[in-house]
Amino acid sequence: MEFDFAEEQPKFLMLMYGLIAFVAVVGSLLLLLDVVPAWFARRREAQLVAASVSGTPLPRRPKRGEGLFALFFLLPTLLLLTVGLVVPAIRTTLLSFMDAGSNDWVGLRNYGWMFSDSSIVRVLINTLVWVVLVPLVATGFGLIYAVLVDKARFEAVAKSLIFLPMAISFVGASIIWKFVYAYRGEGDQIGLLNQIVVSLGGEPKQWLLESPLNTLLLIVIMVWIQAGFAMVVLSAAIKSIPGDIVEAARLDGVSPWQMFWQITIPSIRPALIVVAVTLTIATLKVFDIVRTSTNGNYDTSVIASEMYNQAFRYGQNGQGSALAVFLFILVIPVVIYQIRNLRQQREG
Repeated sequence: MEFDFAEEQPKFLMLMYGLIAFVAVVGSLLLLLDVVPAWFARRREAQLVAASVSGTPLPRRPKRGEGLFALFFLLPTLLLLTVGLVVPAIRTTLLSFMDAGSNDWVGLRNYGWMFSDSSIVRVLINTLVWVVLVPLVATGFGLIYAVLVDKARFEAVAKSLIFLPMAISFVGASIIWKFVYAYRGEGDQIGLLNQIVVSLGGEPKQWLLESPLNTLLLIVIMVWIQAGFAMVVLSAAIKSIPGDIVEAARLDGVSPWQMFWQITIPSIRPALIVVAVTLTIATLKVFDIVRTSTNGNYDTSVIASEMYNQAFRYGQNGQGSALAVFLFILVIPVVIYQIRNLRQQREG
């Protein structure tokens, strides 16, 4: 198929306008962040010189001026949050109460559809399985690995090996694992998993077509990526345990198992909570892995992928928006819990 530049010209123009707008906005913000603080610094320096020459006390900066100065730096962030988060969230909530074409109000019908349609109930169950297994398994693997390689001879190399998948995008990791799960009829297999099965005398399978096994295999991809993150955070927490506590426990004759449960786990509890909460939020929003691996087919869809399909593939704006709002509601309690936990740690 030949490429027609004239036909694609409007897309290139839109891309160019977007790049120009991005450069203009970011450049303006960088310029302001460079010029304004420098201006205030020069002004304060002039006041210091004048006060030292005249012998008069340095005038105190008014509280109102400090508030305006802080507001100046917060304004870009508040503006971006309003445009990129608050306004879309309000609009999506309103669309969730409207029909597919966003023309007429339908009340709670879209939310009733979400819990009554068998295919969507399956999506919700899949999401629950993801949220339960991914944080639990990834945190568990990361913790065990961090404990085993702590102070080992090749600790840096061992940590690098498990952390490497974090450098790969979800899409790239999904493509890699699609080759692992690949199926090629009878004979030689290009998929690592099927080749192992054939070598052991078994029959090759189309792994990503068999439900609910395919959902578990997709979860493996997420665990493979996120275990490195859990390992890094928990390893840092383990190294921050005071040495005198460890030495005192060893002098008391505790076993390695008792050391793990009675010393290590209580000491790194805040880090465990941070890792679990972070992975839970990331899992609730998972989209790339499902989209790349199965496109949500064969009973593997989750809320984020189904939201995309309903809104952009099937033209059901109301149903897609209802799924988006429901996903947002699921994330809120986790975020609130994390904020309260961080506040308690700071006060403690």
